[in-house]
Amino acid sequence: MRTRGTVLHFVEGTVVHAGTHLHENAHPLHTHSFFELVLVTGGEGVHHSLAGRRRVAAGDAILLRPGVWHEYVDCDSLEVYNCCFSADLVRRELAWAREDPLLGYLLWTGPFSAQRRGMIATHLDPAAVQEAVGHLDGLRQLRNRPLSRHRGEVIGWLSLYLSCIARAVTHSEERREQIHPAVLDAMRMMEADPARHWTLTELAGELHLAPGYLVRLFKSVTGLPPMAYLSRHRVELAADRLLHTDLPISRIGESVGWPDQNYFARRFKSAYGLPASVYRQRFNAVRHSYPAADEKL
Repeated sequence: MRTRGTVLHFVEGTVVHAGTHLHENAHPLHTHSFFELVLVTGGEGVHHSLAGRRRVAAGDAILLRPGVWHEYVDCDSLEVYNCCFSADLVRRELAWAREDPLLGYLLWTGPFSAQRRGMIATHLDPAAVQEAVGHLDGLRQLRNRPLSRHRGEVIGWLSLYLSCIARAVTHSEERREQIHPAVLDAMRMMEADPARHWTLTELAGELHLAPGYLVRLFKSVTGLPPMAYLSRHRVELAADRLLHTDLPISRIGESVGWPDQNYFARRFKSAYGLPASVYRQRFNAVRHSYPAADEKL
């Protein structure tokens, strides 16, 4: 892991990182280009994001998709166990998880729903916290081992940890059934070619479904119609390119499927609460550094 301004980055070859942190008073506003799954193990504080302010204490867990900005305020010895994992890993090694009712909801459909703003939160009972910490400890113990020899173990510990969190999420919400294959296919098609000028009619035609039926299938899983899901994916891609490339903002909008700069600006601000230019400037500016992993709690 390394820090650039308020943005955390994986160094080349890193796929998963697990570490503990102690926050006193506050931890500054930041974003990241990977998934982050935070487990609170002690103390208390307030988690602030575009979704609002949420008081957190031991047992609370929050998953954030790439690009989401957040901070901690009013912290009183807030102890967190962070697990960060790359988007490439999710697309490759964890691609199977999309078809799992629990993991698919945790990583994809749950956070993508409109009101969640790229996040999903839950609470674990003491037994589940103990189980989760055990999986995280397994990951942390592998941190300095060569990935070429321990990749399977890393993916295994991460899968166990994600499953533990996913069970807590689905226990506290409506039971999630198997996702219809057409929804999964539609997600993959749009994500594989986000710059394409997709229309609902065209997408439904590719899947040999009536447009209205596809909308109903999609909304039953995500709460969003397909084109709204595509919009969420596009702004996530745009956020990553704002942070990691020097491309002009107009080119970034075009690269994710929105050649109209004004339309792209509206969609990005709607998703992240900030104009694209402010998002890039704020999270690339050298203002803060992230605490080193494994600070003593």
